[in-house]
Amino acid sequence: MSESREYPNRPFIGVGVVVLKEEHVLLIRRGRPPRMGEWSLPGGAQSIGETVKETACREVLEETGVQIQQPQFLEVVDSIIRDEDQQVRFHYTLIDYWANWDSGIPIGSDDAQHAEWISLNQLEELGLWSKTIEVIQKARRLRGISTLC
Repeated sequence: MSESREYPNRPFIGVGVVVLKEEHVLLIRRGRPPRMGEWSLPGGAQSIGETVKETACREVLEETGVQIQQPQFLEVVDSIIRDEDQQVRFHYTLIDYWANWDSGIPIGSDDAQHAEWISLNQLEELGLWSKTIEVIQKARRLRGISTLC
C-alpha cells in the first residue's frame, strides 16, 4: 500500500534535473499537485532500489522523451507546502542534478502536461518558483554559461 503524498507522515524524495541545451533549459508544466499547472524542472519520485542518478535519467525520459548525458549533483532543496491552517500538505526533499541534453524532442507525458525548451533569458517571465530559478542559474555557472544582464 502506498503512502499518501498529500498530508504525509514523512518527507518524500524527489529528483529534479536542470537539462541544458545550448542557451535553453528543458521545462515542464506540472500535471499533478503540488504546483499543478506551473512551470518546473522535469523530475519525480525515486523508486525503491533505484539510485538518484537512475531516477534523474528515468524521470526526464518519462516526462519529456528527452535523454540526458551524465547527470551531475547540483543541490538539495526542501519543498514544504503548508495549507491555510499551516499543516504540512506536501513535503519533498528534492535532490537536484544538472545534465546536458543528449537526444530527443520534448513531448510532455507521464506527470507533465507539456515540455519544451525555454530560453535561459526568459526564466523571470514564467513565474517559476524562486528556488527553481536559483538552481538553474547554479547549473549555468557550473556548466560555464555566463548569466546575461
